[in-house]
Amino acid sequence: MRSAMLVLVGVLLGANLTYFAMHRSSDRAPVARPDAGSAPVDDAVPMPPRGAIAEPPAEGPADPPVSAPPPAQAVVPVTPAPDVAAEAAIAGEMPAGLRIPVQGVPARALANTYDDARGEGRRHDAIDIMAPRGTPVVAVADGTVEKLFDSDRGGLTIYQFEPSGRYAYYYAHLDRYAPGLQEGRALRKGEVIGYVGSTGNAAEDAPHLHFAIFRLGPERRWWEGDPVNPYPLLAGEQGPSPGAMTGRGTGK
Repeated sequence: MRSAMLVLVGVLLGANLTYFAMHRSSDRAPVARPDAGSAPVDDAVPMPPRGAIAEPPAEGPADPPVSAPPPAQAVVPVTPAPDVAAEAAIAGEMPAGLRIPVQGVPARALANTYDDARGEGRRHDAIDIMAPRGTPVVAVADGTVEKLFDSDRGGLTIYQFEPSGRYAYYYAHLDRYAPGLQEGRALRKGEVIGYVGSTGNAAEDAPHLHFAIFRLGPERRWWEGDPVNPYPLLAGEQGPSPGAMTGRGTGK
């Protein structure tokens, strides 16, 4: 009987020890979520509630790309056009005593259109002397007819060289030439050489003489040179009165 009691006590004691050991082990074991299978979850890490969707942190709009500043443009100094009239006046070479090239136009009627803008970014580089079609055009000084030319812009034109060959006088938009005018002919100041018109690119309803002066280079090319403003050179020339016109052409 005593032996039986000792066996029963031993069994009960062993059962208690086994239960105690199992209970301690369960305290240390990871807890498995019922909906996550057998994957262990650390109790120290808070889990989102069931059904929640974990999203990445919101990001603001991306910064715009920073473009490199454009390279600095080299500043090219602009060389102003030479003041041919001033240079020539200092050197004592400027033509003097020029006559207004349209008969009957007084100096007070001239307009300084030298710096006016023209198409294609061009400057006028001349003055326009308005007059009725057929008004005689006269040589502003002695010289020689260098070239008679019909161009798209200037229409019927005359290039006159002065005796020294340093300057050329240019008459454009002529209605017609004076009879007998030809290249190489000597001209006298005041001689009729043509008649006011609107040939070339001039407006048909605005006949006028386009008059320009060029200082020629050493090659003395009639089609190129440094422009000179004719206005101050003609401003002192009074010319004949409007009623004293002679040799008036019939025009077109």
